[in-house]
Amino acid sequence: MKICCGTDIIEIGRIKNSIENKKTGKAFIEKVFTQNEIAYCESKKGQKYQHYAARFAAKEAAFKAFSEQIKDKYSISWKDIEILNNEQGRPKLNLIGIHLENVENIDLSISHCKEYAVANVTLLLEV
Repeated sequence: MKICCGTDIIEIGRIKNSIENKKTGKAFIEKVFTQNEIAYCESKKGQKYQHYAARFAAKEAAFKAFSEQIKDKYSISWKDIEILNNEQGRPKLNLIGIHLENVENIDLSISHCKEYAVANVTLLLEV
């Protein structure tokens, strides 16, 4: 077994500024987030920026955890990694068009407060 992990932290204000930018905000959202993620975050009304930031951090953490497993790192787009919630509300990572070999399990943990969002992705590989 081999364990790979990635962690990321982001200032929620940076994500809020990117989204609210009149020139580039819409393009930023459409480049980084899937329609499912956008619908989820927008449903959170007053806390939507915390949820966007948490998903952004989760995608960054996933890139870090997967880096050794992906041969052409530049072929991955933001929307190839989707952060959803299971029936109990726990975040889960959905890979779209990415094939990782020998993956036994992927675990995701995200959290956010007023100013920061953090995520940790752990990848368990069978070697």
